[in-house]
Formats: sequence, C-alpha cells, structure tokens
Amino acid sequence: MTPKKPKGWQPGQSGNPKGKTPGTGELQRIRALIGEHVPEIIEQLVTAAKAGDIQAARLILVRVLPPVKAIEQPQMIDLPDGTLTDQGRAVLRSVAAGELAPGQGAQLLTAIGTLGKIAGLDELVARITVLEATNAKH
Repeated sequence: MTPKKPKGWQPGQSGNPKGKTPGTGELQRIRALIGEHVPEIIEQLVTAAKAGDIQAARLILVRVLPPVKAIEQPQMIDLPDGTLTDQGRAVLRSVAAGELAPGQGAQLLTAIGTLGKIAGLDELVARITVLEATNAKH
C-alpha cells in the first residue's frame, strides 16, 4: 500500500514559504501614488498656513518640529551621612523648602528606597553566610 499524498497545507507549514514580495501591498501602492505629489502638497500646505489656515499650520508644525519637553535643571543637595531614613527626610525638607523640584525629590526618594532594598539583601547574605559557617562546624 502506497502512502497517500497529503492534500493542502500541513500543520506548521506555510502556504507561501517565500512570503509576499516586498513593495506589493496596498500601502506601498498608495505611497507611490502620493509620493510624486508630495512637493506640491507641502507647498500648498505652507501657502495655506501662511494665509491663516490653523489646521495646515498645525499639521506642518506637528510633523516638522519635535514636541518641547520640560527639563528640570540638576540641583545639588547635601544628604546626611546617617541612615537612609535621615537621607529621605533631608530630601523631603529640600522639596518642602523649594530647593528641589518635586519630580527630582521623588526620583531621589525612589533611589534611596532601592538602595535600602539592596542594603537589606546585603545584610541577609552576610547573616546567611555566618549561619552556614556556624552550622558547618557542628
């Protein structure tokens, strides 16, 4: 008995292993049609914007200029050498006094909190090491 030839696609097998030919999709066709008219379209948009068309001006500006993002200037702050809690309180005092921007204060408090977690892990590792050394002797 000869094995039957499978019909159609097999599971996990592509019906078109080479894939679609690049540049043959609808989007590429539309871009090609519009592409030859782009300089004229831009010229008309600029003319309309100069004539007071707010939508044309907005479209040009949104596409040409990146949005302006607020940037906080770096600010020096003296943190005490004490505990992480003392350092967190110093950050809060600086924010409350207007010496430090709230966003910068929040970032510093997050960093102090992360440092606290790392210090806690270091302490646990040290304790486990001592316990293992003590139990190994017995």
